[in-house]
Amino acid sequence: MAAAEPKPPAGAAAAGRLARGCWSAFWDYETPKVIVVKNRRLGVVYRAVQLLILLYFVWYVFIVQKSYQDSETGPESSVITKVKGITFSERKVWDVEEYVKPPESVRVSNASCDTDEDCVAEQLDMLGSGLRTGRCVPYYQGSAKTCEVWGWCPVEDGASVSQFLGKMAPNFTILIKNSIHYPKFQFSKGNIEHRKDGYLKRCTFDEVSDPYCPIFKLGFIVEQAGENFTELAHTGGVIGVIINWDCDLDLSASKCNPKYSFRRLDPKHVPASSGYNFRFAKYYKVNGSATRTLIKAYGIRIDVIVHGQAGKFSLIPTIINLATALTSIGVGSFLCDWILLTFMNKNKVYSHKKFDKVCTPRRSSGSWPVTLALVLGQAPPPPRPCSADPGQSLATPPPWPCPASAPSEQMADTPASEPSRQDSTLTDPRGLAQL
Repeated sequence: MAAAEPKPPAGAAAAGRLARGCWSAFWDYETPKVIVVKNRRLGVVYRAVQLLILLYFVWYVFIVQKSYQDSETGPESSVITKVKGITFSERKVWDVEEYVKPPESVRVSNASCDTDEDCVAEQLDMLGSGLRTGRCVPYYQGSAKTCEVWGWCPVEDGASVSQFLGKMAPNFTILIKNSIHYPKFQFSKGNIEHRKDGYLKRCTFDEVSDPYCPIFKLGFIVEQAGENFTELAHTGGVIGVIINWDCDLDLSASKCNPKYSFRRLDPKHVPASSGYNFRFAKYYKVNGSATRTLIKAYGIRIDVIVHGQAGKFSLIPTIINLATALTSIGVGSFLCDWILLTFMNKNKVYSHKKFDKVCTPRRSSGSWPVTLALVLGQAPPPPRPCSADPGQSLATPPPWPCPASAPSEQMADTPASEPSRQDSTLTDPRGLAQL
């Protein structure tokens, strides 16, 4: 008598069925169930939400923001300025060399004293006017005394005559030469028109007729910043010239033009930090002695600020934003489903039509591979009642099928004569196997 072949362990067989079931389920296609609700108000809400989402993506995202483009912000930039103009005061003529100077920040403090003991010799006060000699001497004017220092005489006291050069200064011209480069797109451009007919010698900036003549009158800059030139020139101030290069590189290079704007940068209503001034000196000799003239000048500082953004069509951001737009349309379905199942009068009826309720058989904890294989559709479970007794044998078929949970009344939006296919499916004992 031949020996019986050993049977594989039950666990190995279950694992094999589970693996075959997973492989088979991998190639299944799932499609959502579609329920058509004949409700005019809900349909209006659904289409209105879809329309708003489409308008947002079409108008704002694609047209205004141009999200179909790859973009680059912060161009590489260089700025060169040059001032031209001549004016005069009561005593002399002033040209470019007279009123264009680098700024300094030297403050003169009051070093008053009564005796020599109040002045320490060789002491250097960083806010003073020189190295102290240790002597307390009378001041230049009045009866006050001050510490003597090694330094230029006289020290600044603010008693000199002020000369205002604001009569012709508004007609001074400033050349602002600017060039930008977007390295991502290898695009470069400048704000000067290249012409050989002496165009720059006779032109001044005009936004409409001469946008590529970067020669601005000082009075025009101050006026565009909303300031009064006479008041600003007395105390000084800082004016910002903002050049914006927003370029759509899908168009021709001639469409990429600089946009200028002007505004005051220093806080005019804060006396401690408003205005702008600097000191400079002129040196010469009188009878063999070195002499200087210290000048404290109040002026208008021009700060040029360049920024911009360039964009060009790219397939990747276009696909991403299109996918986002199509996905966002599903918000309308989510909103209408929420209204349908929460606020409608017959929300329980809609819930029954939208969701299928299936009775799942109970299994012991040790038979999980079989249960998972049944869920994957490998072996149809035996039908049982939804409220089956836990002690009842699962192998014994129930005396009745799973009852449907549909209410007896018909949906208000469904004709009474139309049979309900879902009800017949739920009452069919083979329904679970088909699912």
